[in-house]
Amino acid sequence: MRARSALFDVYGGYLRGRGGAAAIAALVRLLEPLDFGAPAIRTAVSRMVRQGWLTPVRLPEGPGYALTPRAERRLDEAGARIYRTGPSTWDGRWHVVVLEELPGRGERDRLASSLRLLGYGPLGSTTWVSPRPSPELAEVLGEVRARVFHGAHDGPDAELAAQAWDLDELGADYTAFVAAWTPVMAAVDGSDPAAAFASSQRLLHAWRKFLFRDPGLPVELLPEGWPGTAAAEFFDRHTARLAPAVTRFLDACLSGGGKQRSTA
Repeated sequence: MRARSALFDVYGGYLRGRGGAAAIAALVRLLEPLDFGAPAIRTAVSRMVRQGWLTPVRLPEGPGYALTPRAERRLDEAGARIYRTGPSTWDGRWHVVVLEELPGRGERDRLASSLRLLGYGPLGSTTWVSPRPSPELAEVLGEVRARVFHGAHDGPDAELAAQAWDLDELGADYTAFVAAWTPVMAAVDGSDPAAAFASSQRLLHAWRKFLFRDPGLPVELLPEGWPGTAAAEFFDRHTARLAPAVTRFLDACLSGGGKQRSTA
């Protein structure tokens, strides 16, 4: 985990619901259990400001940083897929993006990565599909010309999904995720708020990586016994179990306190 990724997780997972802003001193306290020092955090914050994700603000606690509207849109969309809070209905149509031109190699790789993050899968070098449109699509496409429309597939939709995403490999990775994290999370009981926060953050970081690969397909397009369902239940269960301790740690850090450890 890098400081920038940790900051995205902190803002998206916790601060977004608390006004979307925090003093720089609070951010340093929050990321201390993840072994990030103040210089690394300040460098990551500066980079996020340059990229348009954060903006400097003056808070009662001192200098701080707030999410930009662009960051709020990105984190809200990602959060809906991480915590599956969005609508689960599907009208049977695909959102289709057909690129009218291919940019250079570097820009093409960036575009492909961004489209995957938004939930689009490739059917070829110029055609991408998603079960739902993304409000960030126009921003991601930028100057790249493309035809964008909704359309029904004249054939089995499950086969189209399997072509755009490697569901066999993804399913195996979901199974491996649960196997790897089961002993890790079993060792965290929540008695130490700082440790609970660190473990919850690391779990979130590992889980968030699936955003680049899983578009959140409707159940009718998934293989029977889809391992992603059990993995999501695992993530939800341990996130909820540690939530009270995590909240205590957040409250202490945001109010100016330090790490809160159990004296039991």
